[in-house]
Amino acid sequence: MMTRARGSLIDLNATTYYHCVSRCVRRAFLCGDDVYSGKNFDHRRQWVVDNINFLSGVFALDVAAYAIMSNHYHLVLRVNKDEALAWSIDEVIERWCKLYKGHPLVDLYRRGMVDDRIRLAKVEEIVNV
Repeated sequence: MMTRARGSLIDLNATTYYHCVSRCVRRAFLCGDDVYSGKNFDHRRQWVVDNINFLSGVFALDVAAYAIMSNHYHLVLRVNKDEALAWSIDEVIERWCKLYKGHPLVDLYRRGMVDDRIRLAKVEEIVNV
């Protein structure tokens, strides 16, 4: 099966719940005992849980269920569209900057150095994307 762009997979009018799976490759282990190396990777389970909680707080996602297996994990996520649409420009910027480097113009905006309509409109355009 070929991979598809999220835009063709996600339709919030059809459902707000999505089952996501991510697998390790090349016999790598996410958690548990690796029979090939003899190492135990159970400490990673909490890392994954902590990351799921962090990311669901950054994005408008509710975690309905999850399962962390030895070489993959499953998430059932609910996209909270109403919450995301209620965010102000500043809130979107703050959430985005928790994960990614900012845009130079957005960085100026965050420091209070954007005071003209043209640059403010460009900041809004960047945030909307």
